[in-house]
Amino acid sequence: MKLIRFGNYGQEKPGIITTEGLWLDVSAFGEDYTESFFDNDGLKRLSVWLQDNHDNCPILDQGIRLGSPIGRPSKIICIGLNYVDHARESNMAVPQEPIVFFKSTTALVGPNDALVIPRGSEKTDWEVELGVVIGRKASYITKEEALDYVAGYVLHTDYSERAFQLERGGQWVKGKSCDTFAPVGPWLATKEEIADVNSLRLILTVNGKTMQDGNTSNLIFDVPYIVSYLSEFMTLLPGDLISTGTPAGVGLGFNPPIYIKPGDVIEASIHGLGTNRQVAQAWQPA
Repeated sequence: MKLIRFGNYGQEKPGIITTEGLWLDVSAFGEDYTESFFDNDGLKRLSVWLQDNHDNCPILDQGIRLGSPIGRPSKIICIGLNYVDHARESNMAVPQEPIVFFKSTTALVGPNDALVIPRGSEKTDWEVELGVVIGRKASYITKEEALDYVAGYVLHTDYSERAFQLERGGQWVKGKSCDTFAPVGPWLATKEEIADVNSLRLILTVNGKTMQDGNTSNLIFDVPYIVSYLSEFMTLLPGDLISTGTPAGVGLGFNPPIYIKPGDVIEASIHGLGTNRQVAQAWQPA
């Protein structure tokens, strides 16, 4: 199943994409895709509900705005330097254990919403990443059972302000958490939609030029390891988003570095998880 959420920001309703490619409004099911939905076996219940109600679901215009395919999660957990080529371009050592940091949930937006360059920013950068959505409460789980706790996968463009991240106290969360810095989607693909999560191509372009072209087969720490590892340090709740790292080709890695400016168009895609698109704009006071 592919889950979408559609409508105005903050007022999104749940939908699905059918195997025939139709976008259906499933708001009559009565639940959004939140922690409670995943925690109460929502994917199975929705699948059963659709057997009787599929033909009565309104068909959506595919030009409608999409929100994040998950409601605001309890946490967005990111893994840094999880591709060897990205660690090298960043002039950092290949990590011996996952580098873990958080991204504010207020950064979460829809897959095609505008990217707002923060006030005072001169070093806003791009990163295409595979996102893992937790489906069951997980604590102290093994690598072998980790995928049993996963609901599905999403495309996440992890925007970063490098000066905030690296030059203002060395706390990565500050450079990762600005508003609009976490576009997610267009859809959440449940596990059966993805044949091999450890062999997915990731691509990111800026103004039509390919900047990143990688594959999850090159992850230093793969998805089962990451989920198990994180569960040793914190309880993972249903709906939580884990962003697994980015391959080489970020703006910081060029000589000289290349950063996003107003009017730039950034497009990211992952095989099986669709494409998102942001147009950068300068911050303006409310």
